[in-house]
Amino acid sequence: MAGYVEKPGGGAATEEQQKTEKPRRYRVLLHNDDYTTMDFVVMVLEEVFSRPRDEAVRIMLNVHRNGMGVAGVYTKAVAETKIRTVHDLAQGQGFPLRCSMEPE
Repeated sequence: MAGYVEKPGGGAATEEQQKTEKPRRYRVLLHNDDYTTMDFVVMVLEEVFSRPRDEAVRIMLNVHRNGMGVAGVYTKAVAETKIRTVHDLAQGQGFPLRCSMEPE
């Protein structure tokens, strides 16, 4: 927050604002397993990560073929919330789908 300091000669001037750093961002990773259906992973990518259908399918196939894939990149709090949401949805459907996050 800018404050006021007295200028020589009696006037007021604003202090320079301190620079704030951008928050660190985290990749949210989906991990492949042998039980979660591809359709469910696509739905998660569309609903939780707001991915268009074609992109959701591409990410799902990457997860399937490579063992994991990036669902999105977010601030820490948002990434943690999305991971909890995915785990809750997967558990509700009886799937072992897992997410994790790593610094970008």
